[in-house]
Amino acid sequence: MLDLVIEARKASLAPGMDVRRILPFRLRRMVGPFIFMDHAGPVDLQPPISHDMDVLPHPHIGLSTVSYLFGGQVTHRDSLGVEQIIRPGEVNWMTAGSGIAHSERFEDPATLAGGELEMIQTWVALPEKDEESAPSFENYKPEQLPVFTETGVWMRLIAGDAYGLRNGVKTHSPLFYLHVVLEKGARFGLPKEHSERGVYVAKGSIEVSHRTYTVGQMLVFNIGADPMIVAKEPTTLMLLGGEPVGERYIWWNFVSSRKERIEQAKADWKEGRILLPPTDNLEYVPLPADRSKPAGGPSPQALS
Repeated sequence: MLDLVIEARKASLAPGMDVRRILPFRLRRMVGPFIFMDHAGPVDLQPPISHDMDVLPHPHIGLSTVSYLFGGQVTHRDSLGVEQIIRPGEVNWMTAGSGIAHSERFEDPATLAGGELEMIQTWVALPEKDEESAPSFENYKPEQLPVFTETGVWMRLIAGDAYGLRNGVKTHSPLFYLHVVLEKGARFGLPKEHSERGVYVAKGSIEVSHRTYTVGQMLVFNIGADPMIVAKEPTTLMLLGGEPVGERYIWWNFVSSRKERIEQAKADWKEGRILLPPTDNLEYVPLPADRSKPAGGPSPQALS
C-alpha cells in the first residue's frame, strides 16, 4: 500500500543553483536511514559563470553524504585533505562522524553553460554507535557498481543490497540505493528485503495502481506493499530505503540522536574547532542565525 506521496519543494543553495528538496518532509522525516535528499539541475547558465554558484566550506556531523551525478562534474574538497572531481555514475560517500567540513566547487564552466550539471545528494543518518566515528571519504568508480539489465530496464546499485545485488560501498546500516532507467512501457517492482522503501521520479513519469506520478514526486510504501511500477515514458527513478535507525534531530547540516550534540556542533563550528579543507580555507559558510531548535524540525538553510 502507498503510504505517502512527497512533493519536492524548491530550495536555493546559491544564486542560480535551485534544487528540488524531497527529504526531510514534515510528514516523513526519513525513509530508512535516509534523512535528506536534494535534486539539483539540470543547470543551464550563460557566461560569465559566477563564483557564487559554489557551495563554500561548511560542516557536518552524524551522517554520511552521498553525491551522485547524472551529468557535469563537481570538485569536492574536505578537511581530511581529500580533493576529488566527482563525475557521473560514481559514488562519493563522505562519512562526517564526529565532524568534517567540505566544499563543492563548480570549476568547469562548460558543464554549467551547457545544461549538463545534474546531481542527487542524499544524507544517510549514522547508527548511534557510529555517530562519533572518524570522518572518511571514499570515491567508487562506475565499474565497481553492479549493473542489471533486462527488457526495458537498466539499474545500477549505488549502495547497500537489493534484487540480489551487492557492492563494496561501505555503509553503516542495512539500506539500498539504486539508479533505475526505464523505457516506455517497462514494468518494475520494488525490492522486498527492506522495511522502508521510497521511489523518487527524477525524469519522466510512472503509473502505480492506475495513478500517474511525475518528476519531483517521491512515493513511500508501507511494509509488505508490492506495487507494480509502469513507465509512462522514458523514465529515471532513484530508489532508496532500508531499516530505521531511530529518531534523529536535524539542524542546518548537523544530524544527531541527541539535541545537546547539535548544540556542541554549533559551538564547534562557530569557534573554529571543525577544521576547514586545507586547500580551500579562505572562505566558509558562517553558522546561520538560530531560528529553530533541533526539536523544531529541519532548518530551511540546509546545505549539501
